[in-house]
Amino acid sequence: MANKTAEISPQVYARIGGLAYLLIIAAGAMGELFIRSKLIVADDAVATAKNISASPLLWRIGIFGDLVMHVFDLVVGIVYYTLFKRVNKSLALLSLLFGMIQTAVLVANKLNLMMPLFLLSDAHYLKAFDPQQLQAWSYLSIQMHEYGFGFGLIFFGFECLLDGYLIFISRFLPRALGILIFLAGLCYLTNSFLLIFSPKLESSLFPALLGPLAFIGEFSMCLWLLIKGVNVKKWAEWGT
Repeated sequence: MANKTAEISPQVYARIGGLAYLLIIAAGAMGELFIRSKLIVADDAVATAKNISASPLLWRIGIFGDLVMHVFDLVVGIVYYTLFKRVNKSLALLSLLFGMIQTAVLVANKLNLMMPLFLLSDAHYLKAFDPQQLQAWSYLSIQMHEYGFGFGLIFFGFECLLDGYLIFISRFLPRALGILIFLAGLCYLTNSFLLIFSPKLESSLFPALLGPLAFIGEFSMCLWLLIKGVNVKKWAEWGT
């Protein structure tokens, strides 16, 4: 008699997803809040260049943390697809594809953060340029990273809209989480489009309002998956 392969419990996927989400939040906070925010001086290319030159390893750690974050983005994407394909396979797959595009864009965007390290090095060929030019180009690369990050979050915003809807109708996770994730998606989309069309409004609105709202939704989802998981009975009711 052929042995049947035991189906992995959705609780296992939920715990993996919650842990991966927690690592994403931690790695993202390390790179953006605790490293780059300390080294980048707004509208001051010279001071920013001096800070990076004085702490190149710290700058590299921030980049490495971002790459770790993007690895676990894929883990969360697979977990979500596995859990929600029973609810609506097409929407779950579309969400996964949005997440993969977001990850690809953001990983490629890390090259913009590598540019200051190249431009501010003591390589012989850079002596052809004035130090102020190199500092300005370094700061421009950092600005490019900000926009690249915003472009990537457009795809993440649509992913959150789909995930929020799937959570809301699934019944094996609280509908409140679905609403929060849906709102997080709206926040990310609003932020990205404001970055394109009204950068000044984006810089004042997101940190004060949209950022905290998105964080609450994502962190709530992370903790719920990690601590409570899913309602296995209601998950099973969706069939295979």
